[in-house]
Amino acid sequence: MRAVQIREFGGPEVLELVDLPVPEPGPDEVLVRVTAAGVNFADTHQRGNAYVERQTLPMIPGAEVAGVREDTGERVVALVGHGGYAEYAAAPASRCFPVPDGVDDATALALLVQGLTAWHLYRTAAKVQRGETVVVHSAAGGVGSLAVQLGRPLGAGRVIATATSEAKRTLALELGADAAVDGAPEGLTERLLEANHGAPVDVVFDVAGGAVFDASFAALAPFGRVVVSGIASREQNELRTGKLLRTSRAVVGFWLFHLLERPAQVDEAMRDLFDRARRGDLRVVVGGIYPLSEAARAHVDLAERRTTGKLVLDPAR
Repeated sequence: MRAVQIREFGGPEVLELVDLPVPEPGPDEVLVRVTAAGVNFADTHQRGNAYVERQTLPMIPGAEVAGVREDTGERVVALVGHGGYAEYAAAPASRCFPVPDGVDDATALALLVQGLTAWHLYRTAAKVQRGETVVVHSAAGGVGSLAVQLGRPLGAGRVIATATSEAKRTLALELGADAAVDGAPEGLTERLLEANHGAPVDVVFDVAGGAVFDASFAALAPFGRVVVSGIASREQNELRTGKLLRTSRAVVGFWLFHLLERPAQVDEAMRDLFDRARRGDLRVVVGGIYPLSEAARAHVDLAERRTTGKLVLDPAR
């Protein structure tokens, strides 16, 4: 089978298209013929061994696939952890989800990782209360574009989006944001306050870290929360406990794969997300479908902020 493999850590150039044997599914696994593989920002961190979890080589990247179960012929979307950038992937049976009729592969992929993340940012990590103001950083991205749309349905009173270009801010407004501002760190605190009519905000979803985190924290109201679900800037932050005490603010971390230990929460969210997509209440923005052979270009485009929404690899090309 054709697959993209990493044999050494590094830049996009380490993504090699190779021929490998079709994987043999282990106990409690199924073989999936991949029709689409998702690309996530976390993949760029894995490629350099800078992810939350340490990686081992050689490795086929790709945490999620859409395709067909070889044993049942059922269309599924599956969390595989690794191995997604290939024509076939072995997936834990418990992490395969049937794809409803009327939901295409790209939509299913987006709902699996980005959708689950956005849904649980509201419900599990931030525990957003009805009427609270929520800031969604990188609002034109995979998680952000869904988080903007889920804001009102999941209780937010006001959704403020940030993005790095006028076109991306316009997209965020089209998706339902009440306001959209430049996400650059300099002056960000002031722009967030202005977008909230001069008042501090209640919740911030941060995927950048570094100076964006500091500016976001400064914009919080007492009992406000910053939820950290990524560190795209690769800049770590330090926060003193006394500052938390004086401001009555909270910082919450969120890593999707901890949810896998709580399958009921995954199932609940997936049902809700698929239902919203089928009704047309949730729009997946597909930012690009790349041939498998151009996985490196997808990584470059993603890292350089050239894309919006969900990126997909087509293993047939």
